[in-house]
Amino acid sequence: MSEMQARFAVLRESVDADAAAAIERHVREAHDRQLCRVYVFAFAARYNLNEERAIAAFLHASRLGLFDMSWNLLCPGCGGVLDANATLKTMTKVEYHCGLCAAGYEPTLDGMVEVSFTVNPRLRRIAAHDPQSLPLLEYYRQMYWSSGIELPDEGYEQYIQQILLDCVEIPPGDKVILSLQLPNKMLIVFDAITHAAHFIDVQGEPTRERQELSMVFNKSRAPAGKSGLRPGPLRLTLDNRADHRVLPAVCVVDEQLQKVLGKRKRFLTAKQVLTNQTFRDIYRTDTLDVDQRLKLTSLTFLFTDLKGSTSMYERVGDLAAYDIVKAHFRVLNDIVAEGSGAVVKTIGDAVMATFPTPDKGLAAALQMREAMRRLNVERRSEDLTLKIGIHEGPCLAVTLNERLDYFGQTVNIAARVQNLAETRSIYATEPVVKHPDAVRLLGETGLKTVAQQHRLKGISESYTVYEIP
Repeated sequence: MSEMQARFAVLRESVDADAAAAIERHVREAHDRQLCRVYVFAFAARYNLNEERAIAAFLHASRLGLFDMSWNLLCPGCGGVLDANATLKTMTKVEYHCGLCAAGYEPTLDGMVEVSFTVNPRLRRIAAHDPQSLPLLEYYRQMYWSSGIELPDEGYEQYIQQILLDCVEIPPGDKVILSLQLPNKMLIVFDAITHAAHFIDVQGEPTRERQELSMVFNKSRAPAGKSGLRPGPLRLTLDNRADHRVLPAVCVVDEQLQKVLGKRKRFLTAKQVLTNQTFRDIYRTDTLDVDQRLKLTSLTFLFTDLKGSTSMYERVGDLAAYDIVKAHFRVLNDIVAEGSGAVVKTIGDAVMATFPTPDKGLAAALQMREAMRRLNVERRSEDLTLKIGIHEGPCLAVTLNERLDYFGQTVNIAARVQNLAETRSIYATEPVVKHPDAVRLLGETGLKTVAQQHRLKGISESYTVYEIP
Protein backbone atom coordinates (compact mmCIF):
# COMPACT_ATOMS: atom_id res chain seq x y z
CA MET A 1 0.00 0.00 0.00
CA SER A 2 1.41 3.40 -0.99
CA GLU A 3 1.65 6.30 1.43
CA MET A 4 -1.29 8.11 -0.20
CA GLN A 5 -3.40 4.94 -0.22
CA ALA A 6 -2.68 4.58 3.48
CA ARG A 7 -3.84 8.15 4.06
CA PHE A 8 -7.03 7.49 2.13
CA ALA A 9 -7.59 4.46 4.36
CA VAL A 10 -7.32 6.73 7.40
CA LEU A 11 -9.70 9.21 5.76
CA ARG A 12 -12.30 6.48 5.23
CA GLU A 13 -12.12 5.64 8.92
CA SER A 14 -12.39 9.31 9.99
CA VAL A 15 -15.24 10.77 7.93
CA ASP A 16 -18.56 9.97 6.33
CA ALA A 17 -18.10 6.99 3.99
CA ASP A 18 -19.90 8.63 1.06
CA ALA A 19 -17.83 11.80 1.42
CA ALA A 20 -14.55 9.84 1.49
CA ALA A 21 -15.60 7.84 -1.59
CA ALA A 22 -16.59 11.04 -3.40
CA ILE A 23 -13.19 12.64 -2.72
CA GLU A 24 -11.38 9.56 -4.06
CA ARG A 25 -13.55 9.57 -7.17
CA HIS A 26 -13.07 13.31 -7.62
CA VAL A 27 -9.29 12.95 -7.49
CA ARG A 28 -9.42 10.22 -10.16
CA GLU A 29 -11.98 11.70 -12.55
CA ALA A 30 -12.29 15.48 -12.15
CA HIS A 31 -10.82 18.02 -14.56
CA ASP A 32 -7.62 19.70 -13.38
CA ARG A 33 -9.33 23.00 -12.63
CA GLN A 34 -11.94 21.20 -10.47
CA LEU A 35 -9.13 20.08 -8.17
CA CYS A 36 -7.74 23.60 -7.79
CA ARG A 37 -9.38 25.52 -4.94
CA VAL A 38 -12.23 23.04 -4.71
CA TYR A 39 -15.60 24.74 -4.29
CA VAL A 40 -16.93 22.57 -1.45
CA PHE A 41 -20.61 23.45 -1.89
CA ALA A 42 -20.54 22.52 -5.59
CA PHE A 43 -18.67 19.34 -4.68
CA ALA A 44 -21.37 18.43 -2.14
CA ALA A 45 -24.12 19.08 -4.69
CA ARG A 46 -22.32 17.09 -7.40
CA TYR A 47 -22.02 13.99 -5.19
CA ASN A 48 -25.29 14.47 -3.29
CA LEU A 49 -23.55 14.95 0.06
CA ASN A 50 -24.51 16.80 3.22
CA GLU A 51 -22.55 20.07 3.13
CA GLU A 52 -21.31 19.84 6.72
CA ARG A 53 -20.04 16.31 6.14
CA ALA A 54 -18.33 17.42 2.94
CA ILE A 55 -16.59 20.26 4.81
CA ALA A 56 -15.50 17.85 7.56
CA ALA A 57 -14.17 15.42 4.96
CA PHE A 58 -12.02 18.07 3.26
CA LEU A 59 -10.72 19.29 6.62
CA HIS A 60 -9.61 15.76 7.46
CA ALA A 61 -8.21 15.27 3.94
CA SER A 62 -6.19 18.45 4.37
CA ARG A 63 -4.88 17.36 7.76
CA LEU A 64 -3.83 14.05 6.19
CA GLY A 65 -1.92 15.82 3.41
CA LEU A 66 -4.26 14.73 0.61
CA PHE A 67 -5.32 18.33 -0.05
CA ASP A 68 -3.70 21.67 0.72
CA MET A 69 -5.94 24.14 2.52
CA SER A 70 -5.74 27.81 1.54
CA TRP A 71 -7.14 30.90 3.27
CA ASN A 72 -7.73 33.36 0.44
CA LEU A 73 -8.24 37.06 1.12
CA LEU A 74 -10.91 38.26 -1.31
CA CYS A 75 -11.80 41.69 -2.59
CA PRO A 76 -15.44 42.31 -1.63
CA GLY A 77 -15.83 44.45 -4.74
CA CYS A 78 -14.67 42.20 -7.58
CA GLY A 79 -14.23 38.85 -5.83
CA GLY A 80 -10.56 38.58 -6.81
CA VAL A 81 -8.01 36.82 -4.61
CA LEU A 82 -5.79 39.54 -3.17
CA ASP A 83 -3.66 37.16 -1.10
CA ALA A 84 -3.49 33.38 -0.58
CA ASN A 85 -2.27 31.93 2.71
CA ALA A 86 -1.53 28.38 3.80
CA THR A 87 -2.53 29.42 7.31
CA LEU A 88 -4.25 32.35 9.00
CA LYS A 89 -0.97 33.03 10.81
CA THR A 90 0.42 34.76 7.71
CA MET A 91 -2.58 37.07 7.32
CA THR A 92 -0.97 39.99 9.10
CA LYS A 93 -1.66 43.06 6.94
CA VAL A 94 -3.84 45.82 8.36
CA GLU A 95 -5.23 46.62 4.89
CA TYR A 96 -5.37 44.91 1.51
CA HIS A 97 -5.59 46.91 -1.71
CA CYS A 98 -7.39 45.87 -4.89
CA GLY A 99 -6.06 47.51 -8.06
CA LEU A 100 -9.07 46.43 -10.11
CA CYS A 101 -11.47 48.19 -7.72
CA ALA A 102 -8.99 50.94 -6.73
CA ALA A 103 -9.96 50.42 -3.09
CA GLY A 104 -8.43 49.26 0.19
CA TYR A 105 -10.08 46.91 2.66
CA GLU A 106 -9.52 45.95 6.28
CA PRO A 107 -9.60 42.13 6.40
CA THR A 108 -12.46 40.36 8.17
CA LEU A 109 -12.94 36.62 8.52
CA ASP A 110 -16.58 36.36 7.48
CA GLY A 111 -17.12 37.85 4.02
CA MET A 112 -13.52 38.41 2.90
CA VAL A 113 -11.69 35.13 3.57
CA GLU A 114 -12.45 32.08 1.46
CA VAL A 115 -11.25 28.62 2.52
CA SER A 116 -10.45 26.31 -0.37
CA PHE A 117 -8.73 22.98 -0.94
CA THR A 118 -6.30 22.04 -3.71
CA VAL A 119 -5.23 18.46 -4.34
CA ASN A 120 -1.71 17.74 -3.09
CA PRO A 121 0.78 17.28 -5.98
CA ARG A 122 1.94 13.96 -4.52
CA LEU A 123 -1.60 12.66 -4.93
CA ARG A 124 -2.25 14.14 -8.38
CA ARG A 125 -0.33 16.74 -10.33
CA ILE A 126 -2.50 19.44 -11.90
CA ALA A 127 -1.73 22.49 -14.01
CA ALA A 128 -2.37 24.93 -11.14
CA HIS A 129 0.56 23.48 -9.20
CA ASP A 130 2.65 25.46 -11.66
CA PRO A 131 0.57 28.63 -12.04
CA GLN A 132 3.26 30.30 -14.15
CA SER A 133 2.48 27.78 -16.89
CA LEU A 134 -1.28 28.41 -16.96
CA PRO A 135 -2.61 30.17 -20.06
CA LEU A 136 -3.63 33.76 -19.42
CA LEU A 137 -7.39 33.28 -19.17
CA GLU A 138 -6.99 30.08 -17.15
CA TYR A 139 -4.77 31.93 -14.69
CA TYR A 140 -7.52 34.47 -14.18
CA ARG A 141 -10.12 31.71 -13.73
CA GLN A 142 -8.13 29.39 -11.46
CA MET A 143 -5.81 31.71 -9.55
CA TYR A 144 -7.34 35.20 -9.50
CA TRP A 145 -11.09 34.75 -9.33
CA SER A 146 -12.42 33.20 -6.16
CA SER A 147 -15.06 30.47 -5.98
CA GLY A 148 -17.51 33.23 -5.06
CA ILE A 149 -17.55 34.41 -8.70
CA GLU A 150 -19.99 32.47 -10.86
CA LEU A 151 -18.06 31.71 -14.04
CA PRO A 152 -19.40 29.25 -16.62
CA ASP A 153 -17.72 25.86 -17.00
CA GLU A 154 -18.46 25.89 -20.71
CA GLY A 155 -17.92 28.93 -22.91
CA TYR A 156 -15.74 30.69 -20.33
CA GLU A 157 -13.44 32.33 -22.89
CA GLN A 158 -16.36 33.68 -24.93
CA TYR A 159 -17.90 34.95 -21.71
CA ILE A 160 -14.75 36.90 -20.80
CA GLN A 161 -14.30 38.22 -24.34
CA GLN A 162 -17.40 40.37 -23.74
CA ILE A 163 -15.35 42.65 -21.47
CA LEU A 164 -11.90 42.13 -22.97
CA LEU A 165 -10.37 44.57 -25.43
CA ASP A 166 -6.96 42.85 -25.52
CA CYS A 167 -4.62 40.79 -23.35
CA VAL A 168 -1.04 39.57 -23.53
CA GLU A 169 1.51 37.45 -21.66
CA ILE A 170 4.83 39.23 -21.08
CA PRO A 171 7.90 37.25 -19.93
CA PRO A 172 10.19 38.79 -17.28
CA GLY A 173 12.33 41.60 -18.66
CA ASP A 174 10.33 41.91 -21.88
CA LYS A 175 8.39 44.82 -23.30
CA VAL A 176 5.27 44.58 -25.45
CA ILE A 177 3.53 47.27 -27.50
CA LEU A 178 -0.20 46.97 -28.14
CA SER A 179 -1.99 48.97 -30.81
CA LEU A 180 -5.55 49.65 -29.71
CA GLN A 181 -8.51 51.57 -31.02
CA LEU A 182 -10.01 53.24 -27.97
CA PRO A 183 -13.81 53.28 -27.65
CA ASN A 184 -15.56 56.15 -25.89
CA LYS A 185 -15.65 54.26 -22.58
CA MET A 186 -13.74 53.83 -19.33
CA LEU A 187 -11.00 51.19 -19.65
CA ILE A 188 -8.65 49.48 -17.23
CA VAL A 189 -5.28 47.82 -17.80
CA PHE A 190 -4.97 45.18 -15.08
CA ASP A 191 -2.48 42.43 -14.28
CA ALA A 192 -3.72 39.55 -12.09
CA ILE A 193 -0.22 38.59 -10.92
CA THR A 194 1.17 41.92 -9.65
CA HIS A 195 -2.35 43.39 -9.20
CA ALA A 196 -1.13 46.56 -10.93
CA ALA A 197 -3.88 48.63 -12.51
CA HIS A 198 -4.23 51.75 -14.64
CA PHE A 199 -7.55 53.33 -15.58
CA ILE A 200 -8.02 55.07 -18.94
CA ASP A 201 -10.86 57.58 -19.04
CA VAL A 202 -11.70 57.81 -22.76
CA GLN A 203 -13.92 60.75 -23.64
CA GLY A 204 -14.17 63.83 -25.86
CA GLU A 205 -13.89 64.22 -29.62
CA PRO A 206 -12.35 61.28 -31.53
CA THR A 207 -8.83 61.77 -32.82
CA ARG A 208 -6.86 60.20 -35.66
CA GLU A 209 -3.55 61.02 -34.05
CA ARG A 210 -1.89 58.12 -32.28
CA GLN A 211 -1.80 58.56 -28.51
CA GLU A 212 0.92 57.12 -26.26
CA LEU A 213 0.68 55.45 -22.85
CA SER A 214 3.22 53.38 -20.91
CA MET A 215 2.82 51.09 -17.91
CA VAL A 216 5.60 49.43 -15.92
CA PHE A 217 5.18 46.21 -13.91
CA ASN A 218 7.55 45.50 -11.05
CA LYS A 219 7.60 44.09 -7.51
CA SER A 220 6.17 47.21 -5.89
CA ARG A 221 2.38 47.41 -5.95
CA ALA A 222 1.72 51.06 -6.73
CA PRO A 223 -1.75 52.60 -6.35
CA ALA A 224 -3.95 52.44 -9.43
CA GLY A 225 -3.11 55.20 -11.89
CA LYS A 226 -5.43 57.07 -14.22
CA SER A 227 -5.05 58.80 -17.58
CA GLY A 228 -7.47 60.80 -19.70
CA LEU A 229 -7.42 60.06 -23.45
CA ARG A 230 -9.66 60.60 -26.49
CA PRO A 231 -11.35 57.95 -28.62
CA GLY A 232 -8.97 56.79 -31.33
CA PRO A 233 -5.66 54.95 -31.82
CA LEU A 234 -3.42 54.19 -28.82
CA ARG A 235 0.12 52.84 -28.67
CA LEU A 236 0.22 51.09 -25.26
CA THR A 237 3.71 50.13 -24.05
CA LEU A 238 3.77 47.45 -21.35
CA ASP A 239 7.17 47.01 -19.66
CA ASN A 240 7.69 43.98 -17.41
CA ARG A 241 10.52 44.68 -14.97
CA ALA A 242 9.46 41.96 -12.56
CA ASP A 243 11.32 38.64 -12.25
CA HIS A 244 8.25 36.70 -13.40
CA ARG A 245 5.75 36.93 -16.22
CA VAL A 246 2.81 39.32 -16.11
CA LEU A 247 -0.62 38.94 -17.70
CA PRO A 248 -2.06 42.39 -18.39
CA ALA A 249 -5.57 42.62 -19.80
CA VAL A 250 -7.30 45.68 -21.20
CA CYS A 251 -10.96 45.62 -20.18
CA VAL A 252 -13.95 47.84 -20.78
CA VAL A 253 -15.36 49.13 -17.50
CA ASP A 254 -19.10 49.17 -18.12
CA GLU A 255 -22.28 47.34 -17.17
CA GLN A 256 -21.03 44.15 -18.84
CA LEU A 257 -18.03 44.05 -16.48
CA GLN A 258 -20.37 44.61 -13.56
CA LYS A 259 -22.53 41.77 -14.84
CA VAL A 260 -19.55 39.41 -15.05
CA LEU A 261 -18.26 40.32 -11.59
CA GLY A 262 -21.71 40.67 -10.04
CA LYS A 263 -22.74 37.03 -10.44
CA ARG A 264 -21.87 35.74 -6.99
CA LYS A 265 -22.41 32.45 -5.22
CA ARG A 266 -21.99 31.24 -1.68
CA PHE A 267 -18.45 30.20 -0.79
CA LEU A 268 -16.89 28.55 2.25
CA THR A 269 -15.84 31.38 4.56
CA ALA A 270 -13.23 31.43 7.30
CA LYS A 271 -16.04 32.07 9.78
CA GLN A 272 -17.80 28.86 8.76
CA VAL A 273 -14.57 26.91 9.18
CA LEU A 274 -13.65 28.48 12.51
CA THR A 275 -17.12 27.66 13.87
CA ASN A 276 -16.87 24.07 12.61
CA GLN A 277 -16.36 21.47 15.34
CA THR A 278 -14.21 19.24 13.13
CA PHE A 279 -11.81 22.11 12.46
CA ARG A 280 -11.47 22.89 16.17
CA ASP A 281 -10.93 19.23 16.99
CA ILE A 282 -8.20 18.47 14.47
CA TYR A 283 -6.37 21.80 14.11
CA ARG A 284 -6.40 23.02 17.72
CA THR A 285 -3.40 25.37 18.16
CA ASP A 286 -2.48 25.76 14.48
CA THR A 287 -4.84 28.64 13.71
CA LEU A 288 -3.51 32.02 14.91
CA ASP A 289 -0.32 33.39 16.38
CA VAL A 290 -0.49 34.39 20.04
CA ASP A 291 -0.44 38.15 19.34
CA GLN A 292 -2.60 38.00 16.21
CA ARG A 293 -6.07 39.60 16.18
CA LEU A 294 -8.48 39.03 13.31
CA LYS A 295 -11.91 40.60 13.04
CA LEU A 296 -15.28 39.01 12.50
CA THR A 297 -18.10 41.39 11.70
CA SER A 298 -20.70 38.89 12.93
CA LEU A 299 -20.59 35.74 15.03
CA THR A 300 -23.28 34.13 17.17
CA PHE A 301 -22.36 33.08 20.70
CA LEU A 302 -24.31 30.61 22.79
CA PHE A 303 -23.58 30.14 26.49
CA THR A 304 -25.07 27.42 28.67
CA ASP A 305 -24.81 26.57 32.36
CA LEU A 306 -26.21 23.63 34.27
CA LYS A 307 -28.38 24.86 37.11
CA GLY A 308 -28.73 22.45 40.01
CA SER A 309 -25.50 20.53 39.43
CA THR A 310 -23.92 21.57 42.74
CA SER A 311 -26.75 20.15 44.82
CA MET A 312 -26.77 17.04 42.62
CA TYR A 313 -23.15 16.30 43.51
CA GLU A 314 -24.09 16.43 47.18
CA ARG A 315 -27.22 14.35 46.69
CA VAL A 316 -26.05 11.49 44.43
CA GLY A 317 -22.28 11.58 45.01
CA ASP A 318 -19.35 12.73 42.90
CA LEU A 319 -19.08 9.68 40.63
CA ALA A 320 -22.75 9.51 39.63
CA ALA A 321 -22.99 13.29 39.27
CA TYR A 322 -19.88 13.40 37.11
CA ASP A 323 -21.34 10.77 34.77
CA ILE A 324 -24.54 12.83 34.43
CA VAL A 325 -22.60 16.02 33.68
CA LYS A 326 -20.49 14.14 31.10
CA ALA A 327 -23.65 12.82 29.44
CA HIS A 328 -24.99 16.37 29.30
CA PHE A 329 -21.74 17.57 27.66
CA ARG A 330 -21.91 14.78 25.05
CA VAL A 331 -25.47 15.73 24.15
CA LEU A 332 -24.61 19.42 23.82
CA ASN A 333 -21.46 18.74 21.80
CA ASP A 334 -23.40 16.59 19.33
CA ILE A 335 -26.10 19.24 18.91
CA VAL A 336 -23.53 22.00 18.37
CA ALA A 337 -21.58 19.96 15.79
CA GLU A 338 -24.71 18.95 13.89
CA GLY A 339 -25.85 22.58 13.86
CA SER A 340 -22.74 23.91 12.04
CA GLY A 341 -21.31 25.20 15.32
CA ALA A 342 -18.27 24.54 17.49
CA VAL A 343 -17.68 24.32 21.22
CA VAL A 344 -15.05 26.92 22.08
CA LYS A 345 -14.57 25.77 25.66
CA THR A 346 -16.20 24.39 28.77
CA ILE A 347 -15.85 26.04 32.15
CA GLY A 348 -17.07 23.86 35.00
CA ASP A 349 -20.58 22.85 33.93
CA ALA A 350 -20.84 25.70 31.40
CA VAL A 351 -20.37 25.63 27.63
CA MET A 352 -19.37 28.42 25.24
CA ALA A 353 -20.20 27.69 21.60
CA THR A 354 -20.18 29.65 18.35
CA PHE A 355 -22.38 29.51 15.25
CA PRO A 356 -22.04 31.25 11.88
CA THR A 357 -25.58 32.70 11.99
CA PRO A 358 -28.18 33.49 14.69
CA ASP A 359 -30.76 31.01 13.39
CA LYS A 360 -28.31 28.12 13.72
CA GLY A 361 -27.53 29.15 17.30
CA LEU A 362 -31.22 29.46 18.12
CA ALA A 363 -32.03 26.09 16.54
CA ALA A 364 -29.28 24.49 18.62
CA ALA A 365 -30.61 26.15 21.80
CA LEU A 366 -34.09 24.74 21.20
CA GLN A 367 -32.64 21.27 20.60
CA MET A 368 -30.53 21.55 23.75
CA ARG A 369 -33.55 22.45 25.85
CA GLU A 370 -35.48 19.46 24.51
CA ALA A 371 -32.50 17.15 24.99
CA MET A 372 -32.19 18.20 28.65
CA ARG A 373 -35.89 17.52 29.13
CA ARG A 374 -35.41 13.99 27.78
CA LEU A 375 -32.33 13.51 29.96
CA ASN A 376 -34.34 14.47 33.04
CA VAL A 377 -37.11 12.08 32.00
CA GLU A 378 -34.59 9.24 31.73
CA ARG A 379 -33.26 10.11 35.19
CA ARG A 380 -36.81 10.47 36.53
CA SER A 381 -35.87 13.81 37.98
CA GLU A 382 -36.46 17.45 37.10
CA ASP A 383 -33.62 18.88 39.17
CA LEU A 384 -31.33 19.90 36.26
CA THR A 385 -32.09 23.00 34.20
CA LEU A 386 -30.00 24.21 31.29
CA LYS A 387 -29.62 27.99 31.37
CA ILE A 388 -29.11 29.30 27.80
CA GLY A 389 -28.21 32.75 26.46
CA ILE A 390 -27.53 33.81 22.85
CA HIS A 391 -26.13 36.99 21.33
CA GLU A 392 -24.72 37.98 17.93
CA GLY A 393 -22.26 40.68 16.94
CA PRO A 394 -18.66 41.59 15.99
CA CYS A 395 -15.64 40.17 17.79
CA LEU A 396 -11.94 39.38 17.52
CA ALA A 397 -10.56 35.90 16.92
CA VAL A 398 -7.58 35.36 19.22
CA THR A 399 -5.45 32.60 20.72
CA LEU A 400 -5.95 32.11 24.47
CA ASN A 401 -4.53 29.21 26.47
CA GLU A 402 -3.20 27.73 23.21
CA ARG A 403 -6.69 27.45 21.68
CA LEU A 404 -8.71 29.53 19.27
CA ASP A 405 -10.95 31.85 21.29
CA TYR A 406 -12.91 35.07 20.91
CA PHE A 407 -12.70 38.46 22.58
CA GLY A 408 -14.89 41.54 22.72
CA GLN A 409 -18.08 43.08 24.06
CA THR A 410 -20.24 40.66 22.07
CA VAL A 411 -18.78 37.74 24.03
CA ASN A 412 -19.29 39.59 27.33
CA ILE A 413 -22.93 40.38 26.54
CA ALA A 414 -23.66 36.78 25.52
CA ALA A 415 -22.30 35.50 28.84
CA ARG A 416 -24.31 38.06 30.82
CA VAL A 417 -27.50 37.30 28.92
CA GLN A 418 -27.08 33.65 29.89
CA ASN A 419 -26.75 34.70 33.54
CA LEU A 420 -30.29 36.10 33.34
CA ALA A 421 -31.75 32.65 32.71
CA GLU A 422 -33.12 30.89 35.77
CA THR A 423 -35.66 28.57 34.18
CA ARG A 424 -36.02 26.55 30.96
CA SER A 425 -36.58 29.81 29.10
CA ILE A 426 -33.94 30.75 26.52
CA TYR A 427 -32.72 34.34 26.62
CA ALA A 428 -31.65 36.00 23.38
CA THR A 429 -30.83 39.51 22.22
CA GLU A 430 -32.52 41.48 19.46
CA PRO A 431 -29.90 40.70 16.75
CA VAL A 432 -30.74 37.03 17.28
CA VAL A 433 -34.55 37.08 17.41
CA LYS A 434 -34.87 39.68 14.63
CA HIS A 435 -32.66 37.76 12.19
CA PRO A 436 -34.90 36.76 9.23
CA ASP A 437 -34.13 33.04 9.46
CA ALA A 438 -34.57 33.10 13.24
CA VAL A 439 -37.95 34.81 12.81
CA ARG A 440 -38.91 32.05 10.39
CA LEU A 441 -37.76 29.37 12.85
CA LEU A 442 -39.72 30.88 15.73
CA GLY A 443 -42.78 31.10 13.49
CA GLU A 444 -42.49 27.42 12.55
CA THR A 445 -42.22 26.36 16.19
CA GLY A 446 -45.03 28.65 17.33
CA LEU A 447 -42.84 30.19 20.04
CA LYS A 448 -43.45 33.81 21.09
CA THR A 449 -40.70 36.03 22.41
CA VAL A 450 -41.22 38.30 25.42
CA ALA A 451 -39.16 41.51 25.44
CA GLN A 452 -37.62 42.52 28.77
CA GLN A 453 -35.37 45.32 29.92
CA HIS A 454 -32.31 44.34 31.94
CA ARG A 455 -29.19 45.94 33.32
CA LEU A 456 -26.11 44.12 32.11
CA LYS A 457 -22.74 44.61 33.72
CA GLY A 458 -20.57 46.88 31.58
CA ILE A 459 -23.55 48.28 29.63
CA SER A 460 -24.49 51.82 30.69
CA GLU A 461 -28.12 51.72 29.61
CA SER A 462 -30.78 49.04 30.07
CA TYR A 463 -30.58 46.31 27.45
CA THR A 464 -33.46 44.63 25.63
CA VAL A 465 -33.39 40.86 26.05
CA TYR A 466 -36.01 38.47 24.75
CA GLU A 467 -37.26 35.50 26.73
CA ILE A 468 -38.27 32.43 24.70
CA PRO A 469 -40.47 30.37 27.07
